[in-house]
Amino acid sequence: MATALLYLLTVLIWGTTWIALKLQIGEVPIPWSIAYRFWLAAAVLVAWLAWRRELRLPPRRIGPLLLGQGLALFCVNFMCFLHASQWIASGLIAVCFSTAPLWNALNGRLFLRQPLAPRVLVGGGLGLAGLLLLFGTEVAKDLDRPQTLWGLALALAGTCCFSLGNLLSGAMQRQGQTPLQTNAWAMLVGATVIAAYAVVTGQPMRFDTSMQYIGAWLYLAIPGSVIGFTAYLTLVGRLGADRAAYCTVLFPVVALNVSALVEGYAWTLSALFGLGLVAAGNVAVFWRGTPRRWQSA
Repeated sequence: MATALLYLLTVLIWGTTWIALKLQIGEVPIPWSIAYRFWLAAAVLVAWLAWRRELRLPPRRIGPLLLGQGLALFCVNFMCFLHASQWIASGLIAVCFSTAPLWNALNGRLFLRQPLAPRVLVGGGLGLAGLLLLFGTEVAKDLDRPQTLWGLALALAGTCCFSLGNLLSGAMQRQGQTPLQTNAWAMLVGATVIAAYAVVTGQPMRFDTSMQYIGAWLYLAIPGSVIGFTAYLTLVGRLGADRAAYCTVLFPVVALNVSALVEGYAWTLSALFGLGLVAAGNVAVFWRGTPRRWQSA
């Protein structure tokens, strides 16, 4: 699949999953909802690979990388964002998550000795400034609350875990592993650990049989996880973790446009200027990229 299409697919899918997440809030404890999501996603991936006769146990040499990806990308980061949402608004969490390109660039430099790409740093900075304008009201509202620092720390920790999961996936792809294979096993690990966390913390195992909950669960598991994570981590392998992570800056923009359609969100002049900064950041990240890589199948 063309890289540009993978990028667009990731942004559109993950920019709309917030609707499904809101629909799941209710009688089912959130850790169990996350566990159900990734158990189903892992089952779909395993079934797909088995049908194509491509299912195989991961090589022993990537075991630590696979365990690390499962914990970082499908477990700890969700726990961090879950608890952060108790203290800070979703807009501020989105701003924290938009620092992923910067985290990826810094972690790539720290752990892989990769050079810091000025375009990514400039683009990430522009995108972060744009999101601060888009979510300025929510950000200002939370900054004077004492628990905001805890929420910010958790949101940034979750973003750092997301970044580490990106790098681990990239490392496995360089060893010849595909995101379809590694995601299947890593999602199983992440879902099982989150379920264990729910049991240890005394959260009852419940399931909501309403059409709303099941529809949201299916959307989050299949488009949101099977397709979204596979597309995104394929981008990590093709573009590098720092450039692929610019998707995280565009997710809130898509979410706001959906909100304008279904919830009556009203665009302001500062929000439109912020949108322009996000677009400028996207140009900074990709304008001078190698065309052959961007168009590769």
